Amino acid sequence: MPDQVLIVISAVIAAIVLFQLYNMLGKKVGRQPEEDARAQPAAAAPAADGGAGRPNALDAVTLASIAGLRARDPNFDPVRFLEGARQAHETIVRAYAAGDRETLKPLLTPHVMASFESGIAAREARGETEEAEFLHPARADLETATAEENRAVAKVRFLAELRNRVKPADASAEEQVEERRVAEVWTFERTLGASDPNWLLARTEPASA
Repeated sequence: MPDQVLIVISAVIAAIVLFQLYNMLGKKVGRQPEEDARAQPAAAAPAADGGAGRPNALDAVTLASIAGLRARDPNFDPVRFLEGARQAHETIVRAYAAGDRETLKPLLTPHVMASFESGIAAREARGETEEAEFLHPARADLETATAEENRAVAKVRFLAELRNRVKPADASAEEQVEERRVAEVWTFERTLGASDPNWLLARTEPASA
C-alpha cells in the first residue's frame, strides 16, 4: 500500500481518537460546584426526595429508622412524605407571616399552634403586617422516621432563603425588608392506624446551616 495512503489512514484514525477523547473529557462529569449550591434533597428505596427532585442518598441510621417505621406502617413512602413535608413547610411559613390561623390550625399540634398564636397576636398588637417570600425552593432532608408507641415521628431538616417584608402600623414609616437564610429541623407526627393520614408539625428547632 502506498505510503501516502497509510499516512491518510493514520491521520483519520488519530482524528477519531482525539474526537472521542474530547467528548469524554470535555463534558462535565459528576456533580459540579454550581449544582451543589443549588442542590435540593429525594428517594426511591435507598434515597429520599429533595428540594428539586434530585436523589439524595440516606445514611444507614435514617434507613434503619425507616425500616422500623415501615414495619408498623407498610404504606410509609419517604419520597411522598418528604414532598408533602416540603409543601407543608412553605404553607406554614407563609401562613404564620400572614397571621392565617385558619390555614395553620389543621397543620399544627395544639402546643405548636398555641406558640404560633402567641407570636401572631404580639405582631397584631404592634399593628404590623408581614409577608414571607421564598427566594428559592427550600431544601428538605429526611433525618429520621420512627415509630414511637402509637405515633409515627419524622424529622426533616429544612434550609431556606427567605425575604420577609414587615409593614409598621404607621403607614408613613418605611417597610422593613430582610433577606435571611434559615436552617431548622421540623418534627412531624401522626397517629399510627388513624383514618387521618395527615402529619402535624409538633416541634421546630434551629439547625446548623
